[in-house]
Amino acid sequence: MSMTRQAEPAVTTPPASGPGQETDGRTARRPLALRLLARPEVGVFLGAVAVLVFFLITAPAVRDGGSMANILYQSSTIGIMALPVALLMIGGEFDLSAGVAVITSALTASMVSYQLTMNVWVGVIVALVVSLAVGLFNGWMLVRTGLPSFLVTLGTFLILQGVNLAVTKLVTGNVATDDISDMDGFDQAKAVFASSFEVGGVNVKITVVWWLVFAALATWVLLRTRYGNWIFAVGGNKDSARAVGVPVTFTKISLFMLVGFGAWFVGMHQLFSFNTVQSGEGVGQELIYIAAAVIGGCLLTGGAGSAIGPVFGAFMFGMVQQGIVYAGWNPDWFKAFLGVMLLGAVLINQWVQRTATRR
Repeated sequence: MSMTRQAEPAVTTPPASGPGQETDGRTARRPLALRLLARPEVGVFLGAVAVLVFFLITAPAVRDGGSMANILYQSSTIGIMALPVALLMIGGEFDLSAGVAVITSALTASMVSYQLTMNVWVGVIVALVVSLAVGLFNGWMLVRTGLPSFLVTLGTFLILQGVNLAVTKLVTGNVATDDISDMDGFDQAKAVFASSFEVGGVNVKITVVWWLVFAALATWVLLRTRYGNWIFAVGGNKDSARAVGVPVTFTKISLFMLVGFGAWFVGMHQLFSFNTVQSGEGVGQELIYIAAAVIGGCLLTGGAGSAIGPVFGAFMFGMVQQGIVYAGWNPDWFKAFLGVMLLGAVLINQWVQRTATRR
């Protein structure tokens, strides 16, 4: 007890150093700038601002309100999927089937509605069930077999890619679904998933609103709910998380099902935007979603990240995709530009994290 009493003053007594004097590293507060840089979303925010300024200078057409609305639209179609992918990555896993799962959802809704001559909302609901089932299968296989998510979802990717093509040809006799624009319920579904509205004379797609709503909801879940704590815990160390009572199996499976929900929503948007779906699309989009999450500060090793970071990551992708067109450059350079941007963002984030956490 005497040792404890002697140690107490050293802990509770304020340091004698005055303002501006050097203090012990354990008690010194780091500057606000370094504390902000330690946030995973700050680096990508600065990068998004830099990309925006770059294209505002090099592509004057970007300054038009309509052009910015198109950029936000492109960003939203990536960002809606990047959000659940980011949550999954924070939970320590990733999904290679996310891109083709979007097309699977759209194909299901279209063929169920058209081939069975039913209200399109029936197809929408069936597609939701199928998308959630795909996520459930991925999560169940992961926790049941212990295989890496890379192998599980790579298998699902190949299965869905083949099923999309084969079933569409078998049912419709073509590689695309039939036009459903004249079917019952189409207008109502289009209003939810693919409508637009005017803001200051500029048409803005409804997906931009959904994107921001989902981002706010994901941020609240991560920072203010027990489920958010579970996501960080299983991504950091699932064995330790299980030891303190975190339902690891439920958390992993539910995260894959969230990706399935995102795939369903984006699939419905594509279907009701274009009235038909090409069965071979979606391949490669999963890498875009993962890249947006990584650029947004989510670690491939799990346990770190945010929902706001992928919002800026998706905006950077939309900005580059449309900015190259408005600048009059060859669009074939788009993927190369994204690759450079991805590597640069990862290296910058790594440097910023090391600088911000250095004492």
